[in-house]
Amino acid sequence: MPTMWSNTLIPTSRQDPSDAEVPSHKLMIRAGILRRLGSGSYDYLPLGVRSLHKAMNIVRHEMDAIGAAEVFLPSLQPIELWEKTGRREAYGDNLFVVKDRHGREQALGPTHEEVITELASAYLTSYKDLPKTLYQIQTKFRDEFRPRFGILRSREFQMKDSYSFHITMDGEGGLNEAYDKHYQAYCRIFESCGLPYMPVEAEAGPIGGNASHEFMAPSPTGEDIILKSDKGNYAANVEKAEIGTREANFTAEPTATLETINTPNCPGIAEVVSLLGITDADMLKTLVFEASVKSEEDLEAEQQYEAQYTPAPREFVPDRFFVIAVVRGDHEVNEAKLLQAVKQQINPKIEAVALIEEHEAQRQEFAIGYVGPQRAVNAPLTRLIVDYDAAQPNTNPSGWVTGANQKDHHVKHFDWQRDVVSQLNKERAPIAADIRNARTGDPSPKNDGGVLEETRGIELGHIFKLGTKYSQALGATVLDDKNKHIPMLMGCYGVGVNRILAAAIECNQGHDENGIIWPAAIAPYKIVITPIKYAGEAAEAANKLANDLEAQGIDVLIDDRKERPGVKFKDADLIGIPVRIVVGDKGLANGEIEIKLRNGTNGPKGENIKLDTAIETIAKKLKSL
Repeated sequence: MPTMWSNTLIPTSRQDPSDAEVPSHKLMIRAGILRRLGSGSYDYLPLGVRSLHKAMNIVRHEMDAIGAAEVFLPSLQPIELWEKTGRREAYGDNLFVVKDRHGREQALGPTHEEVITELASAYLTSYKDLPKTLYQIQTKFRDEFRPRFGILRSREFQMKDSYSFHITMDGEGGLNEAYDKHYQAYCRIFESCGLPYMPVEAEAGPIGGNASHEFMAPSPTGEDIILKSDKGNYAANVEKAEIGTREANFTAEPTATLETINTPNCPGIAEVVSLLGITDADMLKTLVFEASVKSEEDLEAEQQYEAQYTPAPREFVPDRFFVIAVVRGDHEVNEAKLLQAVKQQINPKIEAVALIEEHEAQRQEFAIGYVGPQRAVNAPLTRLIVDYDAAQPNTNPSGWVTGANQKDHHVKHFDWQRDVVSQLNKERAPIAADIRNARTGDPSPKNDGGVLEETRGIELGHIFKLGTKYSQALGATVLDDKNKHIPMLMGCYGVGVNRILAAAIECNQGHDENGIIWPAAIAPYKIVITPIKYAGEAAEAANKLANDLEAQGIDVLIDDRKERPGVKFKDADLIGIPVRIVVGDKGLANGEIEIKLRNGTNGPKGENIKLDTAIETIAKKLKSL
């Protein structure tokens, strides 16, 4: 049954909302798809609901196709589950926590790892029950500090999350198999939605796990930075992106005597560069971190506790020590890479690295803002890790400029061999590693001559290999074939369903100066029929055409309003329906109607087609979209 415009609710507007910053936010409000109710909270109006349900149906179809079973879990989650896994602290203020009338705390779930693990532990008791994949499409909540960009960063959002449970990592029924199935299913989902996308290697973040991929929609307004090779064989987000092979050189001969210079009130790179007339790349940026076998949240809690008293002098222990990280002044330390370097080259049990707290820096006499690599020489509690681009000689007039380990002072002509290497024993020698963010122009990690290029993207989905992080914390075990209790291996796979809508608009072909350009698969309607005047023969022809199209499974909106044709045409462009059909008395007299594709591929003015073959012609046009 076709929908009459006058029977639904499509409150279009010609003005951009004052608080909107990106195209999807502006156009979804103007097109009557969304209405802002409060900060980060939106009403979905009829057009928005239709598109949202179409995206959900595509997601649901692909999840069912890989054998996942649908569940529906509560948004209110016992806070005790989050405390058992340590994620209450990990999520921090982003986690909505509410109290009921009895004073019991509940979390408004931003994700459901704890709840699904608790559910699985109740029913999956033997290796014979595995593998199992469960999924849901549910409203999630996140207490964003600054909601923005409409539904791209809102406080409540629609998400598909699925979880797989396994006894083994490899082989049939293993976690790797489920991960690969989800990877392929996600590719089909975004292709079916008509979205440009690219899978990228990613960090797991607060979800946890040891392997993950994000699926990104390229967009100039995307908040995520992606590095991809110009050869098209590598892509990763900035937190994960590796850099091609580079060599360290700590042994070059000094070119000048070390010179200490007064740099009052210059704790940052920019201030020193301005004072000395050098470039960022002439400086060594030196940051001090604390490494611990405890989790990041436990380490931070320990730091806060120690700030309240003066502990006994610390000794170097492999479970907790300081890391002096050095990168070139125009680069940024990547904490995830730094953690991996510490685990691989110092202690594999280390779980977190965190910037040193101010109170601890004072105790250990680290002159924050003025620390130089040479501080490691007289700091037995430290290890020194240097990025490859910083582990080089510098032959510029000032040589390397870095902190002098004294407030308001820096040094010129720092030399690795003279000032550090020659003064440290073999066990404490500086370690060269990739510990910085990649950027445009860096060599691809494929080492095939490719060069990394920076682009931006919108995250559509994220898949993780969780391992036993949650099953161990919550006691979700099964009996194996030897009758021994073992924790289940888990995978976690999310799709931001409402982000699919926003990303479809944000991508380059998703909008123009006139409004939205929907992909046919998730458009609220595939066809809008616009009679010049909805009356008489034109109304009859519009109704018959709409009914015939609906009979073919093509959903239709009829603009039956008593508005001028120009208003109707502008609204049709604004709401972005893929195909507009204009029915008028003049055209009907010739047995014709006008068809115009919203993406402009059949010309700016469209084309006339014969009414008696219209259904066939329109169906062919839709297949091309």
